[in-house]
Amino acid sequence: MSAPADEPQLQRAVSRWQIVGLSINDVIGSGIYLLPAATVALLGPFSLWGVVAAGIVVALLVLCYAQAASCFDEPGGSYLYAREAFGRFAGFQIGWMIWLTRISSAAALSNALADAVARFWPMAGSGAGRLAVIVLSLGFLTAVNIVGVRSAARTGVILVIGKLVPLVLFVAIGLFYIDPQLAFAGQRPDPHDLQRMGEAALLLLYAYAGFENIPAAAGEYRNPRRDIPFALITMIVSVTVIYAAVQLVAQGTLAGLANSATPLADAAAGFGGEALALILTVGATISILGTNSNTMMMGPRFLFALARDGYGPQLLARVHPRFRTPAAAILCQGIIALALALTGSFVQLALLSMTTRLFAYIGTAAAVLVLARRFADRPGTLKLPGGPLIPVLALLVCLALFASASWLNIGAAALAFVVGAVIYRFPRR
Repeated sequence: MSAPADEPQLQRAVSRWQIVGLSINDVIGSGIYLLPAATVALLGPFSLWGVVAAGIVVALLVLCYAQAASCFDEPGGSYLYAREAFGRFAGFQIGWMIWLTRISSAAALSNALADAVARFWPMAGSGAGRLAVIVLSLGFLTAVNIVGVRSAARTGVILVIGKLVPLVLFVAIGLFYIDPQLAFAGQRPDPHDLQRMGEAALLLLYAYAGFENIPAAAGEYRNPRRDIPFALITMIVSVTVIYAAVQLVAQGTLAGLANSATPLADAAAGFGGEALALILTVGATISILGTNSNTMMMGPRFLFALARDGYGPQLLARVHPRFRTPAAAILCQGIIALALALTGSFVQLALLSMTTRLFAYIGTAAAVLVLARRFADRPGTLKLPGGPLIPVLALLVCLALFASASWLNIGAAALAFVVGAVIYRFPRR
């Protein structure tokens, strides 16, 4: 559904390399600062190979998104792909579940930010200090996104530089202190322990998640059909290399890695002193803030796309006359995320976001099988090697991951799906 001709249109202001920065910013978040310890606890000496294998598996999904994005220059991402492939109901449900994912992710990351800040400002751990960190961070990111997508993109690029510098220092210095025996020591996991393997898979997916947000703001990119696939492919290669290098240094320099609450800071303290540990702690704070910046940028675009198609108040479908952004949708998400952040914990909200996120992956992988045939002759459409092979493999992986989730999380996702079906039955007239 297109906007009326006399209505302000979205501003196409974001360049190719800004999209690359946004995509890296969206993926590298709190996960990399927790991943090394948790992965070693679950996979032992196979942790490094698990990180690399996860990158390869996620690359299947990234390629699905790249191909779908090459067909459209409209906003909506997974919602748009499912709607065009399977109809309005499927599209609505995918968009609805993604928006819930974005809200719960923003709320979870706000709590994680307060926890990170508490390491050097203890008052952020509870009470008024914690409230201030959550309110100010969400308020700041909401305001930046309302003012304009260009300012949000620039903020995202600045934050991605801030989060990458500590990781680069960690790897560049730590590589000289790796103990090969320590790096691949530990108890081997039992491959027949399916629950343990499933938990490890979901953990690794969480660390790589977020790439699906980038196509949501396609209406504000200069050349989305060309630039989004380039950004997504550049991102997954870069992030996999970074994650593998960080995992190797952490495993090879910190004994007892599995029991560390702050693995990168602890490892850095061992070979670089407390100054490097502090840099890693600050890096974790910037990393979380940067990821939440993208969450607050991309999430409202799903709500905006749903409202444009008649679901939700007309106000949410409007573009700000001056800033040319979906300001009402951005403000709505900011308010709801703040309410959730003040009432839920990081772990609860993160688990919910992971389960609901799989709906978007499943919907997009399935949609690509339809869209690839429909747009086969359209110039500029990306063609994946092997035809339907990559989307089919990605779909099977997502279904297996969903089956490995806890019944509690599956039940919560099913309830959200039912609520979405009820909302769909009563569109705006």
